[in-house]
Amino acid sequence: MKQLAPALLSALILLSSVMPAAGKDLPVPPTVSPALAAMMAKGLPSGWNEAPHTKEAWKDWIDAMTAMQCRNLPALREKLGVTMRSSVMANVPVFLLEPEAPEADRILLHFHGGGYVLGPGEAGTQEAVLMAGLGGFKVISVDYRMAPDFPYPAAIDDAMAVYRELLSSTPAENIGVFGTSTGGAMTLILALRARDEGLPLPAALAAGTPWAEMGKKGDSYFANEGVDNVLVSYDGWLAGAAELYAGEHDMDDPYLSPVNGDVKGFPPTLLTSGTRDLFLSNTVRMHLKLRQAGVPADLIVFEGLSHAQYHMDEDMPETRFHFEELGRFFRRHLGRSSAK
Repeated sequence: MKQLAPALLSALILLSSVMPAAGKDLPVPPTVSPALAAMMAKGLPSGWNEAPHTKEAWKDWIDAMTAMQCRNLPALREKLGVTMRSSVMANVPVFLLEPEAPEADRILLHFHGGGYVLGPGEAGTQEAVLMAGLGGFKVISVDYRMAPDFPYPAAIDDAMAVYRELLSSTPAENIGVFGTSTGGAMTLILALRARDEGLPLPAALAAGTPWAEMGKKGDSYFANEGVDNVLVSYDGWLAGAAELYAGEHDMDDPYLSPVNGDVKGFPPTLLTSGTRDLFLSNTVRMHLKLRQAGVPADLIVFEGLSHAQYHMDEDMPETRFHFEELGRFFRRHLGRSSAK
């Protein structure tokens, strides 16, 4: 067989690097729950690679996604016995969620996911509902500002404003912070900024599959491309959202990519990912960095799970385990004098 001409070979390599990911035909493993197996068998979502091209198109897409995300939330709250009311803290809108028998004197601060573009208003509260209902904690979910109208640093500025106000009424040792994806990154960034600004750190952090590296760095951005059936590939709407929020700011900045930050002195941290998660390796990198800095850090990796699927079905065994485990983690580290 003749060798390819160098120019043709170079063209093929370049083409393969820019072509959208095709789904990889991997079997559904028999080692996951039936509910997760059904989720895995659905294949790739439509529209993952169709990032909007204008500000107006982004807003139309966000509005459509918001309506879909809100559809089942009232029924979920009723099913899990969670009450929700809206409020304002430090001029930032928040949602206060409470289970039937919440942990006394302990509270969790929540940042939703969505690539700094999705999840405005009630649409960003599903994970907070699950944490309240399955984990048993009072939760403050922050409705932070997002792109396209409010690029960096609007989201983390709002997060910090709410945290400062919370500190005025609640000791830091009784506060935990959690979130998934973008919310997981913001959980870590909040700890970086709080330390840099001389504020007391929360007692514990739970960063679910954090967007710890905003740029396209990390093995699983490539290895799990076309395997993760939620995000699918960095080179879809995700890359567009990253550019929209970061703007001209350097994505390597630790306040955008916390894996690049100095994490020495962080509180105990729990991270979560899955074997098919596009963010798996950056979650692993974050975990290793924490351990190298002497931070008590644990990592849960679910078999077969794509990005953030542990909060997409409240009855799935993996979901139940995740939020019950988070509840145990926060009870262990918050308000030590009253810990169970």
